[in-house]
Amino acid sequence: MSALPASGREWHLVSRPNGWPVPEDFALREAPVAAPGEGRILVRNLHFSVDPYMRGRMNDVKSYVPPFQLDQPMEGGAVGEVIASNAEGFAVGDHVLHGLGWREYAEVEAKRAAKVDASLAPLTAYLGVLGMTGLTAYAGLLETASFKEGDAVFVSGAAGAVGSQVGQIARLKGASRVIGSAGSDEKVKRLVEEYGFDAAFNYKNGPVVEQLKAAAPDGIDVYFDNVGGEHLEAAISTLNVHGRVTICGMIAQYNATEPAPGPRNLALVIGKRLRLQGMLVGDHAALQPRFVEEVSGWLRSGALKYDETIVEGMENGVDAFLGLLRGDNTGKMIVSLTR
Repeated sequence: MSALPASGREWHLVSRPNGWPVPEDFALREAPVAAPGEGRILVRNLHFSVDPYMRGRMNDVKSYVPPFQLDQPMEGGAVGEVIASNAEGFAVGDHVLHGLGWREYAEVEAKRAAKVDASLAPLTAYLGVLGMTGLTAYAGLLETASFKEGDAVFVSGAAGAVGSQVGQIARLKGASRVIGSAGSDEKVKRLVEEYGFDAAFNYKNGPVVEQLKAAAPDGIDVYFDNVGGEHLEAAISTLNVHGRVTICGMIAQYNATEPAPGPRNLALVIGKRLRLQGMLVGDHAALQPRFVEEVSGWLRSGALKYDETIVEGMENGVDAFLGLLRGDNTGKMIVSLTR
């Protein structure tokens, strides 16, 4: 076995952000690299994911995932190459997906790593379109929102990694109309021309409710919410009777320092008999085999397209995360450590 590196860099959270995170809330530090313990593997990370949910983990509050600890490496999805193994079933050279991102080298419990095949799809795809992001889109639309053929679907944050996949899956499954919102005219153009949305609008160009009603003259049956706030209020106004809402994210208020006001039109939920349901991807692990089979088929045939925004270099990890919160990405935001 070749000599292991003596140390590697990792991103630590050093102070809890108040509102928008700033670079000073983070520190890039050297840490020693050790041989893997019993039942564990040592992975050289090649790519790691930055995701909106990570902003919530920076607050010291009880949530569905524990908060990041100060002066400890942050976590998140990563794919890498095994460089040392002390676990049955894993060999040096295997590519694996695991949850210890934000660092160059990760010592991982083998049962918390999954082998991935670089010949089936690019490694970065396992962080997005074939990973947790893709399963979120698939399960949130088909299971949580009970999508059925002929439904009209509205997706907010539609140029993001989850949203762009939701819209395409809806189209492939027979939606009558797919509408998306995004934060730039360039993203809006991409939604229609590349992802096959029937209509899209830039939410910065006017009231969301007016733009949505113009794009959906016959109303909507499903709303996939990545944003919250004004978008959720507009969707409640536009949903048809027995409409369903999957509440996946509320990026509009992740950096708010005061509680955001709720939709002012919640009374409409009664007369329209709407269903609003939150979702966490971890509840839908049973769908994983069907999801991978169906989505990989769409990828091979070219029926489903995906974008990635790749930021090169470990030292740019925090910049990538802050850019994600600003909406700088199209599709999945990934930090690549391959150079």
